[in-house]
Amino acid sequence: MSTELAKTAGSLAIRPDQTNWTPEQAAVLRQGGIDNDVTPAELSGFLHLSQRTGLDPFTRQVYLIGRWDNRQKRKVFTPQTSIDGYRVIAHRVVAAAGHTLGYEDTLWCDASGRWYDVWLSDEAPAAAKVVVVRNGQRFPAVAKYSEYVQRGKEGKVIGLWGKMPATMTAKCAEALALRMAFPHDLAGVYTAEEMAQADNPEPERHLRSVQPGEADPWATPVPQQAEQKFAPHAAGQQHADDAAKNAKGKDHINARWKQAASLLASQILAPDTKQPDELGAYLMRLGAILPDIAPPAQSDGDTVTDAEFVDPVAEAEQQLRATAARVGLDTLDADFEQSYGLPIAEAGVQQINEMNQLLTGSAGAA
Repeated sequence: MSTELAKTAGSLAIRPDQTNWTPEQAAVLRQGGIDNDVTPAELSGFLHLSQRTGLDPFTRQVYLIGRWDNRQKRKVFTPQTSIDGYRVIAHRVVAAAGHTLGYEDTLWCDASGRWYDVWLSDEAPAAAKVVVVRNGQRFPAVAKYSEYVQRGKEGKVIGLWGKMPATMTAKCAEALALRMAFPHDLAGVYTAEEMAQADNPEPERHLRSVQPGEADPWATPVPQQAEQKFAPHAAGQQHADDAAKNAKGKDHINARWKQAASLLASQILAPDTKQPDELGAYLMRLGAILPDIAPPAQSDGDTVTDAEFVDPVAEAEQQLRATAARVGLDTLDADFEQSYGLPIAEAGVQQINEMNQLLTGSAGAA
């Protein structure tokens, strides 16, 4: 497997000394599914993780997935990658350190506790075991099928978990083992295979109804909070108002962002929504709708030439759909979104190629 990482060029390139997302980068992230519910802390952590792991968020090697958290009463965003992303990081780390990396044979376990080196049953295994060997040291991990399987609203197994449960369980075990072997490099990011169960519906609570005149034992008292008048930060509000009136393009927003670097977290009344917001979040939205400055045409003498461009994502998607048609899979789009948390149209080459490998039966040999 190649240890080379895809690098994003131009204005989207992430610099090692970068401390905040640029307006251009933030706009692309939001187009990829990161909405206004994301917090500045989650965005800052995502930038640090992208720098530390070397995975490229703009080619979907790593991405933020938002899920509703009942305890926090908001959508919480978690960084995710695929098992291929874990493998890329592991191979790159051992290559840089001059170490070795290997695996012992994957094992699967049935409900009685008996282990097999190949899983031939049509039933799902109870567990899978993967041992990663880094520089001679063993890191074993066991993943239970019941802890990771993805289910629908009626408890039915869905997605790739219903079609290839042995492969999916083994990938979760491999992710656990790799995270044990590379704790610093893989901390804070989880694989899509591990997080599929996070979308399982919560079990319903069946309670008897409260009788007339009876206090509800399950009721949670609502705390009484004094009404507070919103007071925007004066300097931050000035930057927001000036940007709303004078910014004509993304270059203006980029300059404003640098000027207001120390005020990006200040509270303002957003000119577009007329609601309390942070200055940085407002500038991101404004930059996303303003036009780019067209680059000058590249010419050779007096003749302008355009280089032929082949979109690797479109090419990978075409191959995947051809494979799905060949194996008779008519639920490709639904299965892909259930497994990776996003539609094929928003996925990167890495996720699309991985699904293609799974369908052709070559993923296990990767």
